[in-house]
Amino acid sequence: MSNDYIYDCETYPNVFTLAVEHAEAPLHWMFEISDLRNDSREIIAFLQYLTDTDSRMVGFNNLGFDYPVIHTLIKMGKSDARTLYDKAMAIIAAQDDEKFVHMVYPGDRFVKQIDLFKIHHFDNKARATSLKVLEFNMRSDTIEDLPFPVGTNLTADQLPTLKKYNKHDVAQTKQFYFKTLDMIRFREELTLKYSRDFMNHNDTKIGKDYFAMKLEEAGVTLYDYGSAGRTPRQTKRGTIALKDAILPWIAFEQPEFTRVLNWLKDQVITETKGIFNDITATVDGFTFVFGLGGIHGSVESKVIESTDECVVVDLDVSSYYPNLAITNGFYPAHLGASFCDIYKHLYEQRKTYAKNSAENAMLKLALNGVYGDSNNQFSVFYDPLFTMSITLNGQLLLCLLAEGLMHIDGLKLIQINTDGLTVLVPRANKWMVDAVRATWEARTKLQLEEAIYSRMFIRDVNNYIAEYEGGKLKRKGAYEYDMDWSQNHGGMVIAKVAEKVLIDGAPIRQTVEQWSEIMDFMLRTKVPRSSHLAWGDAKTQNISRYYIAKGGKPLNKWMPPLKAKPGVWRCIGVESGWNVQVCNDIKDATLPVDFDYYIREIEKLTLGLA
Repeated sequence: MSNDYIYDCETYPNVFTLAVEHAEAPLHWMFEISDLRNDSREIIAFLQYLTDTDSRMVGFNNLGFDYPVIHTLIKMGKSDARTLYDKAMAIIAAQDDEKFVHMVYPGDRFVKQIDLFKIHHFDNKARATSLKVLEFNMRSDTIEDLPFPVGTNLTADQLPTLKKYNKHDVAQTKQFYFKTLDMIRFREELTLKYSRDFMNHNDTKIGKDYFAMKLEEAGVTLYDYGSAGRTPRQTKRGTIALKDAILPWIAFEQPEFTRVLNWLKDQVITETKGIFNDITATVDGFTFVFGLGGIHGSVESKVIESTDECVVVDLDVSSYYPNLAITNGFYPAHLGASFCDIYKHLYEQRKTYAKNSAENAMLKLALNGVYGDSNNQFSVFYDPLFTMSITLNGQLLLCLLAEGLMHIDGLKLIQINTDGLTVLVPRANKWMVDAVRATWEARTKLQLEEAIYSRMFIRDVNNYIAEYEGGKLKRKGAYEYDMDWSQNHGGMVIAKVAEKVLIDGAPIRQTVEQWSEIMDFMLRTKVPRSSHLAWGDAKTQNISRYYIAKGGKPLNKWMPPLKAKPGVWRCIGVESGWNVQVCNDIKDATLPVDFDYYIREIEKLTLGLA
């Protein structure tokens, strides 16, 4: 049986509660510190039991909030609610500038901790996701927001409500724990095998740390140590001449590509952000857009099909960014040429493991994580010239491939995006694609992987469905419904029905009206604590689930006044022009769905594709 215990705590000036639930057994605990009772010693005794049984406490943002509060209680031996509340407020106040001040490091923790928030990298601003949002994404029956404002002095009559909410959060955290179990097991395997604590690492950090570990094993020094502690070795550059990043042998026949190449070679930059604004090249009517994140371009509002006469061919470069570095000897200057040797070793090593193994997954993370971190000023991989060498040559070499392919009679370029491109070519000339591919591979020492699409339904470069031969589907953007946990899972019926319309020829209205899964119609909205949501004339939760409903009421965001208009609150409509039914409890989903809203959204994805 598992030795994991799911927990969450709530802090108010006069009340502290700690709810705990065993991961598998039907065992629950509720502890309280208030004016009515003080369970300090019972809490510490319980934690001692967890330590003695080598158990783990599992929470959501527990390393950043819950455990430091509990650790304060452990160090004191006994505490009142106010002391723990003050600690909680100090943690919140330090989030922007000094978020590590309250961190309790692994060696100092009384009980082992698993933080689902960190494992899923929700501590990254771009992926920030609250437990309430996860409740929506997990399709929980109820989504409950904090029942009382932070800082409220609670009455005895309010305590049962707080405890009920505390238990609810633990139950939701437990549900997410089970959805994270494979990731936890993966980290357990790595921790055991390499005698290094990977348990609360996000995927990217696992890869970077493993790569760093291999560099150190090869004798590469990654850190300097001094009075300020440990500082990463880096290559900082006041300026970067982009010509120094571009492979000298790259040259084009097309004047437009040559123009872009020459422009890039003339640039001397002081930072890597904001240098690729609206740089485009149009060749044979196809527009290539260059950017720091990679090249992109696509036909728009098109249906592209393989026929007896033509075939849709997709070519992707195998592990493009890692292999660019390996093949061309690109490396952060302070790490030396052995960086490429280790990169190549890890790439070859990955191929020896099964695709579903922990080792394969970890090595993939190691290979892909380094490029992004080379532009991270806090990383041991930091060298912006290395970053530019990868991103610039990655785009220019794909342009070389496109240029070669565009010589083929009857070939049309469909898409180009970061690590590959897609073309429609007469079947009689498919052998020419193979010849251009072989020439490009020989010249670049990179490998292209081929896929044949039977159909592509393209709104634009970021939103399309590609159907492989055999029927497997590749979905992107608005057509995607197998979402990451950090993404918005709202309105799934739109993408699901759009797919049926495009792939199977299903009728829109009939399919939507017969759709049986009510959760697929659900949408969600949220506002910060400084604002509020109003459903009709009544306030509702700051994170609320709803659907477009006949007989519903308008939903509005009320935002604080701007400095230019003091005292005037701003009202912003949610789904303006439509009425909704709020159903944070799914039992409230009683009104009929207004199908017209969803049909309109589906039509945006399906109609007008020629």
